[in-house]
Amino acid sequence: MRKAFLIVTCACGIGLAADAPYAGKWKMNPAKSNFGESTVTFEQMPGGQIKMTMDGQSYTFKLDAKDTMTPWGTTNAWKAVDTKTWETTEKINGKVMSTSMTKLSGDGKTLTIDSKRVKPDGGTSNDSMTLDRVSGGPGLAGKWKTKKLTSSSPESLSLTPRGNDGLTISIGDGGGVCDAKFDGKDYPATGTLWPAGWTCAVAKKGSNAIDLTWKREGKEMYKSTLTAAADGKSLTETGSAAGINEKFTVVYERQ
Repeated sequence: MRKAFLIVTCACGIGLAADAPYAGKWKMNPAKSNFGESTVTFEQMPGGQIKMTMDGQSYTFKLDAKDTMTPWGTTNAWKAVDTKTWETTEKINGKVMSTSMTKLSGDGKTLTIDSKRVKPDGGTSNDSMTLDRVSGGPGLAGKWKTKKLTSSSPESLSLTPRGNDGLTISIGDGGGVCDAKFDGKDYPATGTLWPAGWTCAVAKKGSNAIDLTWKREGKEMYKSTLTAAADGKSLTETGSAAGINEKFTVVYERQ
């Protein structure tokens, strides 16, 4: 599941909210971001099933091109193209959102995942992720660690203050929206980017940062802190999936 989560606020008065450094439109900079601690594990199970674990969540699937529900509320359909290539189709609320090709290197030490992602505006983005083998094998089975992420059209993010007591987060030009108050309560996440059951909760942390929690059906999925740079030119999110110690850093730049 993509980690495009952030919220920032200001402890200033209502009259200053519109001029807060976090307000406006931002875009992720993959080159400055770091997902190097993130791992993915594939485990061969009885009956031809494969168990995949990522961000502390697991699901099992077969290479039969049939939709399988994931813990994130999406469905994934996997099929083998050959002994070193696998195709995956991801759907959100029944609609195809991405198709991916996972390829194993000749020496079995590297996985490359090339994806075509459908954007909310109808356009597409070509994304690529490289993972290095940590353990296991042969083939897909084993533990893998993220090495590199690139995107032809990185995710956009808009932050709109709601007076002094909250913020509207809009991801992907309105593809995912969450209106939240700074009270730590859960508020629904809506739009084509969000499967059913997702919520966000935010709380102020000092004068320029926010603690952010994403949940699905009441279960914590991701926790992070989003901090605005003093010059208002960048936002840096640091966090991890809930319950695991695999830190990520996402850097966004003002558009």
